[in-house]
Amino acid sequence: MSINRRSLLKSGAGGAAFALLPANFRAALASDGFLEIVAGPSQQKLYSGNAPQSDLWSYNGSTPGPEIRVKRGERVKVRLINKLEEATSIHWHGIRIANDMDGVSGLTQKAVEPGASFEYDFIVPDAGTYWYHAHNKSWNQVARGLYGALIVEGDAPDFDTEHDRTLILDDWRLDQTGKLDTASLGSLMDWSHGGRLGNWLTVNGESRPNYSLNANEAYRFRLINTSNARVLELDIEQFGAKVLGFDGQILKAPTDLPYQPLLLGPAQRVDLLVIPNAAVSMSLDEISGGEAFSLASFEVIGKPDSKPGLPALILNNLPEPDRDNARTFKLDMTGGAMGRMGDIVYNGKKLDGLDFRDTGQVWAFNGIANLADTPFFSVRRHETVFLDTVNNTAFLHAMHLHGHHFRILERSGSDVDEGQPWRDTFLIGPAQTTQIAFVADNVGKWLLHCHMLEHAAAGMNTWFEVTD
Repeated sequence: MSINRRSLLKSGAGGAAFALLPANFRAALASDGFLEIVAGPSQQKLYSGNAPQSDLWSYNGSTPGPEIRVKRGERVKVRLINKLEEATSIHWHGIRIANDMDGVSGLTQKAVEPGASFEYDFIVPDAGTYWYHAHNKSWNQVARGLYGALIVEGDAPDFDTEHDRTLILDDWRLDQTGKLDTASLGSLMDWSHGGRLGNWLTVNGESRPNYSLNANEAYRFRLINTSNARVLELDIEQFGAKVLGFDGQILKAPTDLPYQPLLLGPAQRVDLLVIPNAAVSMSLDEISGGEAFSLASFEVIGKPDSKPGLPALILNNLPEPDRDNARTFKLDMTGGAMGRMGDIVYNGKKLDGLDFRDTGQVWAFNGIANLADTPFFSVRRHETVFLDTVNNTAFLHAMHLHGHHFRILERSGSDVDEGQPWRDTFLIGPAQTTQIAFVADNVGKWLLHCHMLEHAAAGMNTWFEVTD
């Protein structure tokens, strides 16, 4: 079978019937109370039709890995067992946990070598939609399939299993046979431009799955973008969907999206309230390519007479920034292709000529590529931080703050997201300035980076310190 770009964007209809994600946390505990997650090679078909299986890296033999579902305030105990050919670690994305459990190799822990294991043990303080993924050579390991969902349920009665749907969206680069293209991983062209962009999209590791919904019943769709670099543009109008929350944090009430389409950057999540009102088919479409690409279809069945009930959703208790007593820091983003390279220092040396090719470092924060020996800033616990981020590059970026959530105070040229909602990852366009505010209430060394994973590998990493 031969695949070209046109067929990748248009082919393949139908797909698998609805199936839950792999066994959750409660069903997979070892005798000592740990969930064992094995990172290792596996095979899985990504493309539709008669495409061959791809060689992936996955957790417990499937991509996505097991969905971990717990209650707010409960303890999560995970034993990572590494059966890969290279070192790895797990980052628990969006969870405000103890620093030594954050999973950032080289900053909060040593990477777990092949054949070794590491035990993660932490309390989940906030309800919401989160995820976990490899955080050593993420550009390679996440692209091969090392990720899964972490769902934290609230204290109040929530949506039941049938009405709580996790939809993990990923962007794959496939070769002409329909298999994952691993030969192009690490391409300096990707690293210096928009990141690794694929040519095929999956939902929960499947090609264009078909799900069923009951008419006039309330559903919670938890959308997670696990792509290396693609910003998904999702058409949610045909669902009549309202937004319940972003990046794990619930809004005060279901809200209409103030713009179209829904932009979901790498690592971002959105919770949607969907109430099908007729026995018709619907489709979740990605429209960035100029025409709709159906990610998944939904068959709506039945016509219940009762009005849909909406469970009580309780907000998390996040500390509000003190806007009158904040410390302000500026992050200047430079580098990349299109004539924006500028001066870049890496490991104490100013790069020049072939250095960029040899090191792969082509982006910088405040002139420094990748992690410096000293923090970007250091603050005391409970201080409010204003972070002014200036994108002096020609590309879009998805900035992720570890260990904390923030509010967007100001975004030049746009008022989207200002003041509301809480986020842990924000998009920033070329020549744009964005100011965020957060309370530094989590002690430790915390990463701040672009979640276009190639950009992070090529220099867009820094860290800050919160002292007690």
